[in-house]
Amino acid sequence: MKIWRLCRAVHAADAFSGEGSRLYGGRWNSPGVPIVYASTSLALAAVELFVHVEPRLIPRDLVSIVAELPESEPVKRWDVDQLPAEWWSDELRPMRELGDAWVRSKRGLAVLAPSVPIRGEWNVLVNPLHRRIGEVRIEAVAPFTFDARMFAAR
Repeated sequence: MKIWRLCRAVHAADAFSGEGSRLYGGRWNSPGVPIVYASTSLALAAVELFVHVEPRLIPRDLVSIVAELPESEPVKRWDVDQLPAEWWSDELRPMRELGDAWVRSKRGLAVLAPSVPIRGEWNVLVNPLHRRIGEVRIEAVAPFTFDARMFAAR
């Protein structure tokens, strides 16, 4: 399975370490628990990052990373009907508990999780503690720039 990730160029070499999310946490993990946030397309990865970017500050040091998960490793999916109620809300505790337990169990290398900004699309959470993390193959790293119109005053 191909996955896409955006990050600052300085972090490209360790883009699958989960270090950033370990430090700050995210929707699917608490601070202290590493997880790698990726997407099923470059467009979704861009939207997922865009919702966290300062409104008037265009990041100029981003790269896109295309990676391939090992073919023989099954990817689980967390369907919305299996998730805590209001999984899309700002109340992160239930989703973080789910993600933290998944990472710590080391039972899967990746899981599909629904996107909040684009409902019906899927992000890919990668477990950097899984025994097969070293088999994630980076295929390409390229500079990435958002269109400046996305940051224009409205």
